[in-house]
Amino acid sequence: MSLDTLTMFIDGEWRGARSGATFESYNPATGDVWCQVPNADEADVEDAVQAAHRAFASPEWSGLTATARGKLLYRLGQLISENAETLAQLESRDNGKLIRETRGQVGYLPEFFYYNAGLADKVVGETLPLDKPDLFGATMRVPLGVVAAIIPWNSPLYLTAIKLAPALAAGNTIVIKPSEHASASLIELMRLVEMAGFPKGVVNLVTGFGPSTGAALTAHPKVRKIAFTGGSGAARHVVRNSAENFAKLSLELGGKSPNILFEDADLDSALNGVVAGIFAASGQSCVAGSRLLVQRTILNEVLDRLRERAATIRIGNPADADTEMGPIATEAQLNQIDQMVTQARRDGAEVLCGGERLEDQDGWYYPPTILACHSHQMPIVQEEVFGPVVAVIPFDDEAEALRLANDTEYGLAAGIWTR
Repeated sequence: MSLDTLTMFIDGEWRGARSGATFESYNPATGDVWCQVPNADEADVEDAVQAAHRAFASPEWSGLTATARGKLLYRLGQLISENAETLAQLESRDNGKLIRETRGQVGYLPEFFYYNAGLADKVVGETLPLDKPDLFGATMRVPLGVVAAIIPWNSPLYLTAIKLAPALAAGNTIVIKPSEHASASLIELMRLVEMAGFPKGVVNLVTGFGPSTGAALTAHPKVRKIAFTGGSGAARHVVRNSAENFAKLSLELGGKSPNILFEDADLDSALNGVVAGIFAASGQSCVAGSRLLVQRTILNEVLDRLRERAATIRIGNPADADTEMGPIATEAQLNQIDQMVTQARRDGAEVLCGGERLEDQDGWYYPPTILACHSHQMPIVQEEVFGPVVAVIPFDDEAEALRLANDTEYGLAAGIWTR
């Protein structure tokens, strides 16, 4: 694929936006523009949804047996495996994730398609006895129709795979809308979809911005299911759009996940988990361990050892094999992280390491940052940062640890370190 001008995939054809509009995509490691991406508007979304709607009703797709759908999914898994390095390189360049991290994630992708390939012909109905002789009830499982998948920038291939594979296994068609900050790897995935032999219109991809492209897609009356991963602000708009058309909806939103360290924990293992939990992917994960609750009796030792570990993390270009933490995916996100840490400092948090953007690096880099916080109600403790920033809060006993861990509007994940 060209790294200069990308194209969308609609109704089995490669094309730009009807308007000809494009936007620039940046390499986070350098801050430089590296490609132009089509900026789809409502007309392009209409084309994609109508294509998916036609494909859903077409004998080329709806007439396939579940076993035949499974074979297509299995072939797509094989193609992903064969093209894994290209996919990993594109995603790393597009969103700044370490190449070793993208290689690891891409390595899992074929398994999603193999699993759902085997599942396709096992989605069956039931027969139920009734209270009248010679009568029985029967259920059938049928596909919904057109699915809209809204994908964020932090793990686009992984988060697409877990939506795409089951949707196709069940016989649905789909329109995928990636983040405007990370479209390239999913466009390459569409080439593999085409190579696998899926009928035209079954899988479509439109690129653009949430308030325009995403809004048009999630508000379309022919979309019967929306699968969204992203922030709560955008999710509120998606919920309203889905309600207007009674579309089914799945949401995966943000997190403020706690790691809880008790005084009897193996600190070597625990600190390995804490460091990986918050600084992997530069903290840009909804399940990042961004709150660290530490039993007060070991607080000073944990802070000293954590600070030493953070200081040794190698920050640099995500393409380099020895880099341990790469850039922030967007300049806007970098600014948001910097503003939140600055506010935390004003609120009384003690910055134990990091705390300021790295001006000596090309691109958008923020260092591992540890904040000792005096109150669990501070915004830095309660709000998702989506960056390499951990807020440390002491506790005295198990009851207090559980109360603090649950004292947030977020869910998703937690870690407990104890013997």
